[in-house]
Amino acid sequence: AAVANGYYIAAINRVGQEEYGDNDFYGTSYFVDPRGQIVGDVASDSQEELVIRDLDIDLIEEVRQTWAFYRDRRPDAYEGLVQP
Repeated sequence: AAVANGYYIAAINRVGQEEYGDNDFYGTSYFVDPRGQIVGDVASDSQEELVIRDLDIDLIEEVRQTWAFYRDRRPDAYEGLVQP
């Protein structure tokens, strides 16, 4: 999703187990940059952590200009589909 949208994505998941039921949560939260690369380290899969990363916002425009996914889009071709 980060690459397709040319934006940063935060993948967030908690760790541990629910008090009621058998739902285990696998943790390993992380950030992905617009090129699809993980930013910094992935969070723990067993300990609670607060993940904070410095994100280079200028990279968004750089990637969008380089890959230009939106350059050839034709909103007029699907305008009727998005009208209420």
